[in-house]
Amino acid sequence: MRTGPALLLTIALAACNGAPVIDNKQQSAPSTNNGFPAADRPVASILSPRWSTEEARDRLNEAAQVMDLAGIKPDMTVADIGAGEGYYTIRLGQRVGKKGRVVAEDIVPDTIQKLAGRVIRERLDNVSVRLGLPADPRLPEDSFDRVLMVHMYHEIESPYEFLWRLRPALLNPGGQVVVVDANRPTELHGTPPELLKCEFAAVGYSLVSIKPMPSAGGYIAIFEAKGDRPEPSAIRACKSGKTATPASVPTDSKEP
Repeated sequence: MRTGPALLLTIALAACNGAPVIDNKQQSAPSTNNGFPAADRPVASILSPRWSTEEARDRLNEAAQVMDLAGIKPDMTVADIGAGEGYYTIRLGQRVGKKGRVVAEDIVPDTIQKLAGRVIRERLDNVSVRLGLPADPRLPEDSFDRVLMVHMYHEIESPYEFLWRLRPALLNPGGQVVVVDANRPTELHGTPPELLKCEFAAVGYSLVSIKPMPSAGGYIAIFEAKGDRPEPSAIRACKSGKTATPASVPTDSKEP
């Protein structure tokens, strides 16, 4: 498995200091004229990092089911985008084991600080944390077997730029993006599956599978990046509710 040098540096520093790295370099404001189309849909506000109590989620076996469906195995390198209080981060760290790596990303500095403290308390030496930008997760290139986005995609203000900047972080071939969300309008803290597929397809991702996920409150969709990354000016925004192009939807996919 290949690992990007930036990720190796993050992990090495964490090991030397006995604590997870927090990348807090000064954040620049997103450009308002960067060539990417705006999302033609409402954007949900960021809620509390606690989606539900961890005990309630574990009773539904949520994390284990998501990780099983995502094919997450020992020794993998995984990113947890919008990690919040670390429900998935902690369980991912346990799943991938000592030889695996987990990078937990969030855009709220206070949330990242609290998660770093939790990682230290639970002695997860294979986990590091990173402060991202709203339109850029700022992940090292060519590093990740899986990227998880659980109940947060509808909060991304610039989905086309975000997905475009995410693509280089995936290992190729085999790197996948896993989205868990509710099947409802974005303003109600969900993403309609057809809109999700269309937005991913617009940036050159191909749908691998989509299945109902009642234990996580909706569905789980898995994507892979295919072909060349399009130029920002060539990306066309999806209309809310518009279906993805037929080529992006495998015939064996299952709707939630």
